[in-house]
Amino acid sequence: MSEHDVVPAPEPTAAPAPDGTPAGRRRWGWRRRVLATTSLVALVVVGGVGWVQASGQARTRSADDVEPTPVVLVLGAGLRPDGTPSTFLARRLDMARELFEAGKVEVVLVSGDASRKDYDEPTAMRDWLIEHGVPARRVVRDFAGLDTHDSCFRARNVFGVDQAIVVTQDYHLRRALFSCAAAGLDAVGVGVSAASVEPAKAAWYRVREMPASAKAAWDGLTRRDPKFLGDQETGVQDALASPRQ
Repeated sequence: MSEHDVVPAPEPTAAPAPDGTPAGRRRWGWRRRVLATTSLVALVVVGGVGWVQASGQARTRSADDVEPTPVVLVLGAGLRPDGTPSTFLARRLDMARELFEAGKVEVVLVSGDASRKDYDEPTAMRDWLIEHGVPARRVVRDFAGLDTHDSCFRARNVFGVDQAIVVTQDYHLRRALFSCAAAGLDAVGVGVSAASVEPAKAAWYRVREMPASAKAAWDGLTRRDPKFLGDQETGVQDALASPRQ
């Protein structure tokens, strides 16, 4: 070949995958899809959590500052093995009692899980309130408050509550207020202490607020119906019409 002969340039080729094989290219594509999906899920979760927490924050109050409202909604928080309210639940009930005695509320709506014969949160909550001085006729039970969303939705759409004070632990309060707003319930919230004799359990409750807030955002966007809806109930209206003492 002379110095004047032209040697054609090689055809350009695509950059090989990390290991240069078809299998390697497939693995790299799969990893990119997983990374993209994970990033999208993380973005949605963080965005949902931020939305829930920010929207609820504006509606938090102290026990002294909260305006009088006909109904206080107490959300379930578990029972002890002997069937009495857990530490967290007793604190919520004690705040509801305090609000009732101060004339800030007229009726206590207790909402919790009673899906098993051996587990009845609303009745345990009512019994605690009666034992601590709240008249039985001013306590109304919702037996199908299986989660925060269901409790708020049923308060508005089954019990006909338009306005309420929600009582729960501080870490849970903003999510509860978001869920109530999503259900059409005009609610403000009063938080109680989350300090616990079981620090590990208290820490776990705080950690799970992130996925729970993301779920609350989804439930609010989709307007999910509660597990049990049922017919309209007049318990709150009947209690409001009864003598206070």
